[in-house]
Amino acid sequence: MRNPTIKDVAKRSGVSLKTVSRVINREASVRADTREKVERAIEALGYQPNPSARGLRSTHAYAIGLVYDNPNAHYVISMQDGVLSACRERGFGLLIHPCDSTSPDLAQELCSLVERNRLAGLVLAPPMSEQAELINTLTENDISFVRIISSREDPHDGAPCVYIDDRSAAYAITEHLIQMGHKRIGFLWGEPHHRSSPERYQGYADALRDYGLPMDKKLVLPGRYAFDDGFRGARKLLALKDPPTAIFGSNDEIAAGVLAAARSSGMDVPWNLSIAGFEDSPFSKQAWPALTTARQSTSDIGRHAALQLMAELQRKSGAAVELPHSECFVPELVVRGSTAPPQTPTPRKG
Repeated sequence: MRNPTIKDVAKRSGVSLKTVSRVINREASVRADTREKVERAIEALGYQPNPSARGLRSTHAYAIGLVYDNPNAHYVISMQDGVLSACRERGFGLLIHPCDSTSPDLAQELCSLVERNRLAGLVLAPPMSEQAELINTLTENDISFVRIISSREDPHDGAPCVYIDDRSAAYAITEHLIQMGHKRIGFLWGEPHHRSSPERYQGYADALRDYGLPMDKKLVLPGRYAFDDGFRGARKLLALKDPPTAIFGSNDEIAAGVLAAARSSGMDVPWNLSIAGFEDSPFSKQAWPALTTARQSTSDIGRHAALQLMAELQRKSGAAVELPHSECFVPELVVRGSTAPPQTPTPRKG
């Protein structure tokens, strides 16, 4: 059976090809009853517009780009899945563009990417989404974008974004460890140029402060969002004269490295050492014991970012749509078998 065409849609709905094209392109000039009739025909026939053909026949672009620089494969795949689901729903193509966030030519690279591929706009993942100079360049070149950033609140800077409250989630993880009775809690950083790293550290520090526990700087080590950094960092912390009874890794890969280091030292997790991660990656469930972590809905975050971008594109084209607004996600504490109480009294918040 052949695939339905735009002519089939026009015939079924009793309108011209041009009117069907206007509905597909979401032009504001189409009457509501006509739009509804065409959309019913599209749904009944199972018609799928061709984004590439649409781009060739008009001045509009029907593909968006996802730009990222993140070594975490789980994060990247989940983000792609979320953005792609929105693109399929709205009939957009997707171009995935990994890049080097430290490149001095990044702004020009992305401007050229948009022009060369006739992209309608960009979804910016961290850390590009957090670079003020890049944001200014994209704005000056009238390139539409939506940012995914780590923040406790909407920055209210005029650019729609999806923001993740990493600080509150890190606070909840640290609080969980404190309420179990841990007083010496190690913290392993991720990349410092990702805003999520200082945000997660601040959540850890805030929880220690609120529960009256001292900040021991020997328990806090720099690093990257990588297994090897977790392994090396844990070995250093466990070699201290007064080692921690719990270690909080800034993501699950770091926590996996901590788990490996503990095992290589003959330690029993969680009885000798409690371990917590962040993100709820597949490994966090597959590890033994499974990791206590913060569940981050990366796929949903990507989907919402893409839908925001598409709403902004509709608004710019003159469609009567609600102004896109920033949305907040708070990762949820997930308690699993890698954390347990030490034999110490529980401090009280005060």
